[in-house]
Amino acid sequence: MVAGYGKTARSMSGVAADAELQRVIAEIIDAGVRRVHVLAWRDFDDPDAGGSEHHADEFMRRWTSAGLEITHRTSGADGMPTTSQRNGYRVIRRGGRLTVYPRVVVSEVVGRMGPYDGLIEILNGVPWFSPVWCRKPSLTFLHHVHGPMWDQIMRPPFSAMGRALEARVAPPIYRRQLTLTPSEATREELVEIGFRGERVTAIPNGVDERFTPGGKRSVQPLVLAVGRLAPVKRFELLVEAAVAVRRSVPELRLLIVGNGPQRAELEAQIASHGAGSWIDLPGHVHADALVDLYRSAWIVASASLAEGWGLSMTEGAGCATPAVATNIRGHRSSVVDGVTGLLVEPAALGATIARVLTDHAWRQQLGAAAERRARSLTWDASALGIARCFLDVVRAHRSRR
Repeated sequence: MVAGYGKTARSMSGVAADAELQRVIAEIIDAGVRRVHVLAWRDFDDPDAGGSEHHADEFMRRWTSAGLEITHRTSGADGMPTTSQRNGYRVIRRGGRLTVYPRVVVSEVVGRMGPYDGLIEILNGVPWFSPVWCRKPSLTFLHHVHGPMWDQIMRPPFSAMGRALEARVAPPIYRRQLTLTPSEATREELVEIGFRGERVTAIPNGVDERFTPGGKRSVQPLVLAVGRLAPVKRFELLVEAAVAVRRSVPELRLLIVGNGPQRAELEAQIASHGAGSWIDLPGHVHADALVDLYRSAWIVASASLAEGWGLSMTEGAGCATPAVATNIRGHRSSVVDGVTGLLVEPAALGATIARVLTDHAWRQQLGAAAERRARSLTWDASALGIARCFLDVVRAHRSRR
């Protein structure tokens, strides 16, 4: 259960969490909050969707099933309809990646999106500034602090503007707003940049039940990486590490699953090493195929610069596949260093991957521990934790009226 603000929510069994979620949502509705708007940069059907969008879909589908009416407002995407239904909630896609912010604020203020009783803001670098204009019960979900990512996703002077917006402008505005985040490491980082510790709560992400052990491991040593092919993921470091590992593990294969703007660069890098026969970029794969890949891999790896939560690490853990990843804040919550995997500096990725690949007993021990921990992380418990916090916000709002 949620152990209070400024702490980390604990998991509970799926059946108990579902029953408790029904009770909590019923109390929210009884308090006059049925129609909830959820603001996010992108939605789960967006071609560039990632862990944040997955997380939003998981809690929104459960809240909708429990009785709330949810409208999910995001930016437009090529080939996607302006409005659609997904898992019981409505999705509205209008505006570009940056113009969506002022458009949504204006729409909400003038009531163009229809009436609502409560609001969830998913803050992804650029704030919606809901504490300024929203007079309904609201909370913020912030997956990670971008920090050094700004230099990779924007050019100067816009990168400096992004850092200032996130680290200087936003914290004072959101100090009174209840802010949720998926990891204790990110919670600590938010406090460091000026958020109030007692108003920030960590609620861990879940692991879908389909990620379970099964099938057979690849005959050849297989390292799997999953994520958007974007600079922040630093897949180029993983490629270089794999090239080094191949000298001592000659049968090594590396599979990098995902699409994104860095694909051409990675293809050129792979070609320059003559590694096209053993490093594959299959693009997007469907859910069942992804489960099979996690089950067949020997290691799940990540060289990411910043994460709110290493979702691929815990998905792999569900399939009893240990992780080797960079020692960043988000990975410290999804990987228990030395227990469910190893967290290292980028320069040590190659040597660490080689050690785990060649020590079969140790790798199996890490995988077994990873699978046990993954079973304690459920989306039911995550959705319940967010709902409990939202109920507290609703109660506090009623007491001020």
